[in-house]
Amino acid sequence: MSSAHETHAPAKSGYVSTNGLQLYYEVHGTGQPLIVLHGGLRTAALLRGLSARLAEKRQVIGVDLQAHGRTGDIDRPLRYELMADDIAALIAHLQLGKADVLGYSLGGGVALRTAIQHPNLVRKLALVSTAFSQKGWFPEVPAGMKGLKGSIAVHMPPSPEYQTHAEIAPQPENFPKLLDKMGEMLARDYDWSEAVAALQMPVMLVYGDNDSLSTAYIARFFELLGGGKKDAGWDGSGISNARLAILPGLTHYNVFESPWIVETVEPFLGRD
Repeated sequence: MSSAHETHAPAKSGYVSTNGLQLYYEVHGTGQPLIVLHGGLRTAALLRGLSARLAEKRQVIGVDLQAHGRTGDIDRPLRYELMADDIAALIAHLQLGKADVLGYSLGGGVALRTAIQHPNLVRKLALVSTAFSQKGWFPEVPAGMKGLKGSIAVHMPPSPEYQTHAEIAPQPENFPKLLDKMGEMLARDYDWSEAVAALQMPVMLVYGDNDSLSTAYIARFFELLGGGKKDAGWDGSGISNARLAILPGLTHYNVFESPWIVETVEPFLGRD
């Protein structure tokens, strides 16, 4: 049986040097560029099925964020803001001009910060199961994040996240350090509401109807982006640049694996 990272092999791959980091990327397909950013502890390799489907109509660029997969760690903390600068460096290195960015969970936070910090580099933004502030999560979620520590690594060998890391990471023994860094970052407070309200590019939000964020918070996110504030009118002239999709029967933990993700984001990304 093929391992996760051998499935749907990329057309090409490489590294970008950015702020002391060797950032791994891989390219699938051709056309309008779309950068896909994985969730916490995951990798581009684990998203190759999704990338292959999206690559039927565009160039898809998968990335391993700092300390994940083939991107080794460096002596800096994990921060959404720093990883967003890494993505900006990737866009410049590949001479993409403007790219669409699709991110899930941790990757959604990085995608959002990329759009905030480098709006001239992002054409469209699609965020899956993403929060604009720490207070958006249900209380039990941050409480659980506090338990994300290196000491739990001994329980994770059966998981695809651990197994893929062990296969492809330059220093697989650093997995406990990744857990420590993830736990420290996820415990930090943040609120990007003002910056979200200032975004000008089209943004799509996608959630499961049983996600880790309340529907009231999701609606607030949509409103910050200019959506859901008035009737669109018979001719649709009142529709904003923002889009919102809530997928039935899905949670924070399985929404990005849903086949509906491609069907949901592709029409949004494909419009001029």
